[in-house]
Amino acid sequence: MSAPLYTALKNHLARGRASFHTPGHKNNPAALPGDLLNLDLTELPDTGSLYDGGGPIEQAESLAAALYGTARTCLSAGGCTLCIQAMFRLAAPRGGKVLCARNVHRSAVSAMALLGIEPVWALPDDLLPKIETCGAQVRAVYVTSPDYYGRLLDIAAISAACRRKKIPLLVDCAHGAHLMFTDPKLHPLLFGASMTADSAHKTLGVLTGGAWLNIADPRFAPGAKEAMALFGSTSPSFPILASLDLAREQLEQNAGAFPVLQKRVAQIRGLARSRGIPSPDGDPTRLTLQTAEIGLSGIKAAELFRAEGVEPEYADRSFLVLIATPFNTEHDFLRLEQAVRRLPRTDPLPRIPAFPAISPAALPLRDALLSEARTVPLSRAAGKIAAGIACPCPPGIPVVMPGETISKEAVEFLRRYGFLEIKVIK
Repeated sequence: MSAPLYTALKNHLARGRASFHTPGHKNNPAALPGDLLNLDLTELPDTGSLYDGGGPIEQAESLAAALYGTARTCLSAGGCTLCIQAMFRLAAPRGGKVLCARNVHRSAVSAMALLGIEPVWALPDDLLPKIETCGAQVRAVYVTSPDYYGRLLDIAAISAACRRKKIPLLVDCAHGAHLMFTDPKLHPLLFGASMTADSAHKTLGVLTGGAWLNIADPRFAPGAKEAMALFGSTSPSFPILASLDLAREQLEQNAGAFPVLQKRVAQIRGLARSRGIPSPDGDPTRLTLQTAEIGLSGIKAAELFRAEGVEPEYADRSFLVLIATPFNTEHDFLRLEQAVRRLPRTDPLPRIPAFPAISPAALPLRDALLSEARTVPLSRAAGKIAAGIACPCPPGIPVVMPGETISKEAVEFLRRYGFLEIKVIK
């Protein structure tokens, strides 16, 4: 008998590449104890129940809340997706409007559709004036910080605007669980976020699927478990939950790990810049290389990195993204430096075109996602209603969302990124 997925995972591991992608534990034995597989148990009288409270799970959550300084922190074995779903449920339990920065993860779009929430879209740079002028029907503001490239929003200014409007600020902090431990600390909770969804497995020593729902605003603490239970599996993985608890303990005992990592990443960022490769500021542990400036797409640069034994997190036409954590070894970093040094340099690639204007919604988000759809050539899409998300990277901002009329400008933008077809309402 064959087990193709198991075999593929074993074969990839056998390549021995330096891991600069998720998960944050990097398969380093120092991150996780070897007996976690033996702890794959279930909800028993002495192990506790994830959604019912009490027992060791509640104790682990209380310790995590103390670590992040929250009114309540909940464990998730359903990833950041479950935390995002719960945030929306808590902030807009009966639907309504939520003002959203456009660069949302597709899990947020799905959650809003399921809950009957109507998104009011704004490009990240236009968010503050949109908050100031939003009406009373807007129930919350939802943003992503940091984004996939490590860029940070001005959460302090955004949260201040939300307070003036007396609405909560929800932050998808999937790629920023570690920002509570950098120097300086940059986590959105410290700058006024009401709730954050933190995908701990991305940058910490946590098994894939481990996340925290962090609730700073005590108004939302009592209903948190009920909101998570609405979407979460009734069979949560105890090894994942245990890895969250262990990561919290490690962070308490080794508070200096991330400042040390920052210095090492800064050295590589400096090397890249000396070779003409810009690396945007933001998350001090995220290495985002704008290889288009030396004539290489991120996709081509990723191929060259793999040939040097380095596996990146992500690549697109302009950028190469690498995720470093304290569980990367010095050998990993030396490989990475060598890969940077060996990148060839030619003339810069053309800059990305201007982002098209956001099209008005012709159908509610929920109706569009649940409608019958068909795929059409991009050349015949103008004027039709989108049934899915079309999101070129960069900039990592959807050009069309479900329910929006596809404009000629959007078609041209997507064409330049190599899109050939798109899903539309039948």
